[in-house]
Amino acid sequence: MDKRHAIGSWLSGPRAAAEDMGVDFGYRGQQLGLPEEGPGSVAPLGRRFGALLVDWGLCTLIAYGLLAGGDQRATSNWALAVFLLLSLATVGTIGSTPGKRLFRLRVISEHGERLGFGRVLVRSVLLCLAVPALIWDRDSRGLHDRLARAVQVRI
Repeated sequence: MDKRHAIGSWLSGPRAAAEDMGVDFGYRGQQLGLPEEGPGSVAPLGRRFGALLVDWGLCTLIAYGLLAGGDQRATSNWALAVFLLLSLATVGTIGSTPGKRLFRLRVISEHGERLGFGRVLVRSVLLCLAVPALIWDRDSRGLHDRLARAVQVRI
């Protein structure tokens, strides 16, 4: 008895198994009314991780040089505080952090408008907790974005 097909569907995950059974999930962002490709489409994960790395590196440099006094153990705590402030200030005003701007991304509401301060605060605090950002929906939005009713898009 050949069990390779069953193992392959198990390794690929439930979405792949459902697609093999004929379920059509559509493209990322379709339920939100966003285009499939190009400006305004859901940002790809690679760009989002790249932007996060740039922002975290910037915050770590600021924390190490200005706030931690050269103490490497205190740097990560200060970097998290700087990251929260950076996110509040930049996403709340222009819709993107320096890393997101570099990777041509923007955070908007589900309806296409700029996020209000309350939503930016919820999103930023949850992002600093890290775990909500690691739980995604079918549109590749983290739990922090879902709860803030936000989506990261290409610009």
